[in-house]
Amino acid sequence: MSKSVFSADLLEGKVAFVTGGGTGITGGIARALAEHGAKVAITSRKMENLEPMKAEIEAGRGECFAVATDVRDFEGVEKAIAATVDHFGKIDIVVNGAAGNFLCWSNELSANGFGTVVDIDTKGTFNVCRAAFEQLKENKGQILNISATLHYLGTPMQIHVAAAKAGVDAITRNLTVEWGRYGIRVNGIAPGPIEDTEGMKRLLPPNLKEALTQKIPLKRFGRIKDIEDSALFLCSPAASYISGVTLVVDGGHWLTGTGIG
Repeated sequence: MSKSVFSADLLEGKVAFVTGGGTGITGGIARALAEHGAKVAITSRKMENLEPMKAEIEAGRGECFAVATDVRDFEGVEKAIAATVDHFGKIDIVVNGAAGNFLCWSNELSANGFGTVVDIDTKGTFNVCRAAFEQLKENKGQILNISATLHYLGTPMQIHVAAAKAGVDAITRNLTVEWGRYGIRVNGIAPGPIEDTEGMKRLLPPNLKEALTQKIPLKRFGRIKDIEDSALFLCSPAASYISGVTLVVDGGHWLTGTGIG
């Protein structure tokens, strides 16, 4: 565990349900929540994708429950939510991070490929929020949706993801308005280029990294820890009057108008 700017007991007594929590950005968020006192349930389609993160969290003396589910399957999500409540007694925080991505020109993209990403990102986010609603209402909980900046401008080869994440942002805004009456806060994080993710290694050719770095005002790529810290803030009491915000964490990149990231 690296040194944190947050208190170790920041989220003591809270229970978080994190989709896509076995790896990448949301795996890092799950680990960070656990390191700061929350009990964490992590989900993925396959249990083998969850076991290493569960072991890592428990090695750091955190409490972690792993449950396999596909966020596209509402009944499966309901069962995962119920299993988490059976295990930990409640859910206070929902983090929607399950996502799909690949590079493809729009004129070559199949309807199935487009639909699959929208189903995972957008429909999956709704499914989890809806299935967790009663717990969030009972506990005056909060939702954190992981978005992107791809749809702010035009991003080549990412029409499917841009459309899906635009839908995620709409869910964040609409649930803020509808569910605020129950004390539920709904926010999002839109990461920019994050270098220590499998997606960035897979999607960005090495010869383009330096050129892209020069287009980022802070002249560096982000790291998963940058997103972890943003998530901890938004899930903490310090953000108790913040709702409906999608926090852009990209070093100012999208403002340069490059349409990449």
